[in-house]
Amino acid sequence: MTKMIYPGQTIGIIGGGQLGRMMAVAAKEAGYKIAVLEPTMDSPCGQVADICIVAPYDDEAALEELSEVSDVITYEFENIDYEGLKRLTEIAYVPQGAELVRITQNRVTEKAAIVEAGCPVAPYVVADTYEQLCESINQIGFPCIVKTARGGYDGKGQQLLKGSEDLPLAKSLFEHSQCIAEGFVPFTKEISVIVQRNGQGETYCLPVGENIHVNHILHETIVPARISNDTAALAEEAAMKIADHLKLVGTLAVELFVLEDGNIVINECAPRPHNSGHYSMEACNISQFTQHIRAVCGWPLRKPRLWAPSIMVNVLGQHVVALTNSISKYPDWSVHLYGKAEAKVNRKMGHVTIMTDDLDLTLQQIEDSGIWSE
Repeated sequence: MTKMIYPGQTIGIIGGGQLGRMMAVAAKEAGYKIAVLEPTMDSPCGQVADICIVAPYDDEAALEELSEVSDVITYEFENIDYEGLKRLTEIAYVPQGAELVRITQNRVTEKAAIVEAGCPVAPYVVADTYEQLCESINQIGFPCIVKTARGGYDGKGQQLLKGSEDLPLAKSLFEHSQCIAEGFVPFTKEISVIVQRNGQGETYCLPVGENIHVNHILHETIVPARISNDTAALAEEAAMKIADHLKLVGTLAVELFVLEDGNIVINECAPRPHNSGHYSMEACNISQFTQHIRAVCGWPLRKPRLWAPSIMVNVLGQHVVALTNSISKYPDWSVHLYGKAEAKVNRKMGHVTIMTDDLDLTLQQIEDSGIWSE
């Protein structure tokens, strides 16, 4: 059942980080009130929320309190307690449901769902133990990447194996969960598609972004991605297939590899707004956050349009001082800082979006500025 949630009603958000903050700001522009459940005080989302419930995500009393004060509930990240979320769906309106989280928070079930949707993935094997990995690794060969089935982001929870002599490097991963080993894909680019769908099945994709990582952390997203129209169409088609298969309500970020011949392979998905979609706040006629709020509130969606080629650059802890000292030099740069108290090295503190008529020149200016030097 799809409900229409009206301005003046309250949207509950599980998770108080920057994604929750940007969801909340988008919702407030439309007149909604915000309640957030987050275990830390003074969280980025808590700073802009009307109601803050400070408690662990799996605290049943806190989840019940969130349900009592909210007309609809969404979440800003996938590593939340599935059982708690499932119970919440029985007492509150959670249009995204709990199954989306169950599937996407485990790489094994996620891969299976992508394959069931009819989309290509890298060859892979699943292993419950290190010994099983050693027995099955020859099915995919080397090089390969071993990843924990649960948890892990920004390069954590994974290990590249170049040959059989590297196998012992993956042993510690099994202390956390079962693992999945993926054959290495010789890709030319990493791209992502933000696909958004409401309860009526209306679905749109944001323009495809090209992602550049430094030290396993997203450094910048270039939009439109420097790929052929055929490859962009393949990526959008795959994202929409997965969204339909999962009966998505809200947002799904689909990360893909582009192969030498222009074909694609799906890497992974995230059931929420995504770092690589932040550019849409300035560069599109609707941001990923506003579209997400529309989707979970039962509104019609807006067809996204890109105003100009753009680059989104992440601001990590080591970049904050240099950026704030340089803001006056770059009047065309849109600066977003998330209100995090402590600027730690490699911690995402904010982002900058630059709309440009000359992508190559702007990329050179970013490099020359020295603000994001490692």
